[in-house]
Amino acid sequence: MGIGAVLAVNAGVSALCFLVLWRVAVALKDPSFIDSWWGAGMVVIAVSTYLQSGGGAHAALLTLLCAAWGLRLGIYLFWRWRQHGADRRYTRMMADAKEKKGWDFATASLIYVFSLQALLQFIVCLPVQLGQSSGPASLGPLAWAGAALAVTGILFETIGDAQLVRFKANPDNAGKVLDTGLWRYTRHPNYFGDACTWWGLYLIAADTGLLGALSIVGPALLTFLLTRWSGVPTTEGPMRRKKPDYADYVARTSSFIPMPPKRVS
Repeated sequence: MGIGAVLAVNAGVSALCFLVLWRVAVALKDPSFIDSWWGAGMVVIAVSTYLQSGGGAHAALLTLLCAAWGLRLGIYLFWRWRQHGADRRYTRMMADAKEKKGWDFATASLIYVFSLQALLQFIVCLPVQLGQSSGPASLGPLAWAGAALAVTGILFETIGDAQLVRFKANPDNAGKVLDTGLWRYTRHPNYFGDACTWWGLYLIAADTGLLGALSIVGPALLTFLLTRWSGVPTTEGPMRRKKPDYADYVARTSSFIPMPPKRVS
């Protein structure tokens, strides 16, 4: 199949999944679980592409790494939603849409949450799609470097999430800031791990040729989302308000790229 047909099939599969999940959210009156589909949905797109591409070393590696990243993240975020309930961001978003635009839950969640996430997910996932379209039979140095970066990102994010879960499970840490482990070197090891994973997948895609190289828009968009829109900004605002020590933590700890803590007088 040509790449245009593959992308069209993937878009259709993704849209159908999001529509089904939207109906579930309408029944629950809570769209928070959609965060778990961010990773899991990319696995669906990766597998769909693999089944249409006919395989190959790059296709297999991209699908395998995307599956390792997406399934781990999806399961973790679904567990977090079941543990903690509705996400305050979505609750506020739905309330604002009703107050300012007069939209009901179904309309607001479809436009603000599900349609938007479907589009963003499809674009971010371009390396896994375009990188499977063609390429050399064997993996080149760029692909091996990408695989190493992606594995590093998956491990970094996994360890960071595990450290945070363990920290929050201790009642003595209520109101405190996690500043040990990976969190000593970056305020967002989970987001940094995400970025590493997708830049790694991009390098594998770029190893296949020009079409794979053009998928750079995917990791570039993800990095923007994590650092400027839905990642760091939405996380740090509430943390500054709820935890008095967070300002000091911000002053000494890198926001994104891991670095040694600064000396603060």
